[in-house]
Amino acid sequence: MKIIKSISIFFLVMYTYGQNDVKYINSQENIDNGYPFSEAVIVDDIVYLSGKVGRLPNGELIQGGIEAETLQTLKNIETLLQKIDLTKENIFKCTCMLVDIKDWPKMSKAYKKFFDRKNLPARSAFAGSGLALGAKVEIECLAKVN
Repeated sequence: MKIIKSISIFFLVMYTYGQNDVKYINSQENIDNGYPFSEAVIVDDIVYLSGKVGRLPNGELIQGGIEAETLQTLKNIETLLQKIDLTKENIFKCTCMLVDIKDWPKMSKAYKKFFDRKNLPARSAFAGSGLALGAKVEIECLAKVN
């Protein structure tokens, strides 16, 4: 039973809406938690990834500060992309939301470590008054289907 549950957690639910060829992507975890959004939506050849935070597979937020949280967030994005046969190389735009703009340098350092390539995605970053699930950083991305 545990194996079946584990497999279902990683199973992606994809369906098409109408004639527009819009695909909605969700993990079983997203569905089970009743989150009010899809993890990703594919329209034509663009993937719109909803914001991700630095949660570990057990659901807890990673400890270790903004750099650890940024790297885990990006790993979570990469994991979702892999499930739809894409890689971080497909990402061309990111929006980074921070609780504290003073974390921008450390977040940027971790971000650049993750995107170890010459042509970095376009990026915006801003700070607000708080993020979901107690996160210090949330990142959403756009990616191009091959």
